Amino acid sequence: MCTLQVELLDADGLELPCSGMLWILCLVLCGLLAGTRADPGALLRLGMDIMNHEVQSAMEESHILEKMAAEASNPQPGAKAIKGLSNMKVKDVLEPVITLNFVPGVGIFQCVSTGMTITGKSFTGGNMEINVVQNITATNRLLQDEETGTPMFRSEGCEVILVSVKTNLPNNKAISKFVDSTLRKVLPGLMCPAIDAVLVYVNKKWTKLTEPMPVDQMGTVKYALTAPPVTTASHIQVDFSPVVQLQESQVIQLATNGSAPEFPEDAAKGSQLLLSASFLTAELALLQKSLEVNLNDKRVGKLSHTTRTLAGFIPKVAKTYHKPKPLLIKVKINKAPKVTMKAGKSLVHLHGSLEMFVARRHGKHPKSLFLLETHLGLETHYSVNENRLQMATSMDSLLSLSRVSSSIGNFNETKLTDFITDYLQKTYIPVVNGVLHVGLPLPDLLAINYNLAELDIVEGALVLGLKME
Repeated sequence: MCTLQVELLDADGLELPCSGMLWILCLVLCGLLAGTRADPGALLRLGMDIMNHEVQSAMEESHILEKMAAEASNPQPGAKAIKGLSNMKVKDVLEPVITLNFVPGVGIFQCVSTGMTITGKSFTGGNMEINVVQNITATNRLLQDEETGTPMFRSEGCEVILVSVKTNLPNNKAISKFVDSTLRKVLPGLMCPAIDAVLVYVNKKWTKLTEPMPVDQMGTVKYALTAPPVTTASHIQVDFSPVVQLQESQVIQLATNGSAPEFPEDAAKGSQLLLSASFLTAELALLQKSLEVNLNDKRVGKLSHTTRTLAGFIPKVAKTYHKPKPLLIKVKINKAPKVTMKAGKSLVHLHGSLEMFVARRHGKHPKSLFLLETHLGLETHYSVNENRLQMATSMDSLLSLSRVSSSIGNFNETKLTDFITDYLQKTYIPVVNGVLHVGLPLPDLLAINYNLAELDIVEGALVLGLKME
């Protein structure tokens, strides 16, 4: 049975001799300094469910206990012999039981319960067999690698605690002393390196975290850490200040609204990833040019909308075009797309212009009918596929519509609201969804399978509830 041992340490740093008004001044200055760091665009909470899974997987993948036992059974030339013991072999290693506990401000306290059989010839000349069950405990301190900027664990204070010892040797003081001495010499050198080796496997699963990930051919996203990870009593929290960058090296700044994103107070326990609306907005800016539609854009299919349909809203069209002519559109996005989120609903706002044309025969250039300034609100649904965030939109509303120019005279553009909304849903929305199909990259760490996540739209953010397979 493993028990948690916590050592309280003094915080490193300077002690400020503040008193009275000076103390108040110190508090104000500290608050100002704390506010200067970049607000995170994404937050990650790693609960014990994921950490247990990762450490257990690392132990199984590495086969480290079996490897350590094999090395102990085949000592290298020049290795120091254990007095009174020869032909030592280690076998029958029991499957380890791993217990983890978060240590606030430090990392994870780890206890590995396992057992094995140690055989050999003892100083008495007979065959010796020791069956031992032990707990290996260590504190895995969570740090940030100075070179790569990625989180990493480092083992500290490894101890081996004997739970039970059984031997085939006679029960007397000399034998007990020999067995105790043998175990104290063998076990720490055998078991503590196993803890370090497991952490090597876990740390490898952080290494890709800060690497730039492509968004189609338009740019990259890199999940840079805002600050070193923080361990609480219930989880590890990693704050990200993502770097969103166009191919031409221009960095897209995340908008700040004065308040950093936070997990909802009633958020479910366990592992979660929060993506702020401002971060998703910055990512969509990479795709802004792809959201524009030109006259000859093959992504827009042929539809039944003609000048006859339009004449039902603008009678002047029927006078100019007696026979029905196909309609074409040109969409330009004047501002970067913006994502807004309220509980249960998310919109992508597109500010731009829509120009309507009439197709003409004999290779003649289409004739412009009118140019409108538009503000589209697209309802957005989120999912995850192949560990990338997918977005699918539909027309929610035409939030504003104003006429800029017209070749068919004045008309009341508000009467076109239903017509334009229906036209865009059938012609333009498929183009938008085709662009968004590239997906947005999610943090690559600890082999997390985001495909299993449960998604929830909250105020100002999207929350992914992470689950293990």
